[in-house]
Order: sequence, then structure tokens, then C-alpha cells
Amino acid sequence: MQVIPAIDLRGGHCVRLRQGDFDQETVFGDDPAAMAARWESEGAGRIHLVDLDGAKAGRPVNVEVVRAILDRVRVPCQLGGGIRDEATIAAWLEAGIERVVVGTQALRDPEWFGRMANDYPGRLLLGLDARDGRVAAEGWLETSGVDALSLALQFDALPIAGIIYTDIARDGMLEGPNLESTAALAEAVRSPVIASGGVGNLQDIERLATLPIAGCIVGRALYDGRFTLSSALLSAGPRQ
Repeated sequence: MQVIPAIDLRGGHCVRLRQGDFDQETVFGDDPAAMAARWESEGAGRIHLVDLDGAKAGRPVNVEVVRAILDRVRVPCQLGGGIRDEATIAAWLEAGIERVVVGTQALRDPEWFGRMANDYPGRLLLGLDARDGRVAAEGWLETSGVDALSLALQFDALPIAGIIYTDIARDGMLEGPNLESTAALAEAVRSPVIASGGVGNLQDIERLATLPIAGCIVGRALYDGRFTLSSALLSAGPRQ
């Protein structure tokens, strides 16, 4: 299981939100590129970037900050937030992003997402953000009536890179990931699943490592100093 540190971008800063609430923001750094370099130096094999402003605006916003990160590190980076059309997908991939995360637009237009997945095989991740089992969209500002597992199964035959599953109620809360829902999803689909949200200690990493998942994204716990990235990598076990 790969441990992937997250860098959430808002206003050019490195921040974290509680449960996706833009009014509950903590700023952890004014130099996201330096933060990316830190995670790379501590052993990260991949970095997860989120353009929070982009998710809210429906278009890329923190473009120059992301480019600065790509210029600073050698490890692959994946990016989500505001990716709603093919031009944006193509631009980010051309800029050097390894994989892009699509959430809202996949929910809005499944046929379009299917075309994009086939046109860019292995380069798209489905961002499956759930609140009470229902898919959230628009930077988590809206919750749909669509069942998260049903949406995942709808896209499971596509050549996507994987599914990032986030339980919004756990995100930024450090109370532990939703192991039951994550396991149920991973066992139901063929696509690799990456867990996100709720990791608060090394025991959470160890528990996730027992599930049939490809990775987990860690954010606030790292920034709060609850554990180091190197210790998280060790806790992930031999599949890291």
C-alpha cells in the first residue's frame, strides 16, 4: 500500500480543511513547492495535489503554484480540483501531472467521463467523495442522490488509474478512516482503490494496509506532526 502525502492549495498556500468546509481552514505553509520537496526528501513516491480554489470555481486556479511544485520535485504528482473538460485534462498532463482526478464532471456527465478515460488510458482517477454514502460534488459544496458504490461500479470497466475514495465526514478530523466502506468498495470493484480522509495515527495506516487497496492519502496528521512520513511508510508494510 502506497502512502501518499497531500498538498491542498488555496490562495497559493498549503492548507487543510475540516470536512471540506472552506470556513474551517488551517494554513500550514506559504511555499507549497518547498512542502512538496520535503515530502519527496522523506520518501514519498507520489504526491497528491488538490486545487481547492479550482474545485470551488470549476476551473484551474492555482496553476502557477502547481507548476512550481512540478519544477521542484521528481516524484509523480496527481492533481484534482476544477477539472471539468478535456482541455484542462490535456493541459495538466502536458504540464507534467502524472494523473488527474475527476469527480464532479464524472457525476454530471458519465458518458463524457467514459470517453476521457478511453482517450487517456491510465491517466484519470475517479474522485469518489461521499457524504453518508452519497456522492458529493462542486468542491464538496453539494451532495447528490447518487450512491457512491453504484457510481464506482458504473465506471469500473474503464481503463482508469484507480478510484480515490473519501469519506467527507472523516476528512481532516483525525478520527480514523471509514474502514468498512473502504473495504466494501475495494472488494466490489476491479479498479485500484486509494483511501483518503480520517487518518490520525500509525494504527490507522496499519489497519488500512490490511485492506485490498493500492494506497492511502494522508494530510492533516502529517502536518500536525502526529507521525512522520517515514514512519507511515514503514507502517504500510511490505506492500509499500
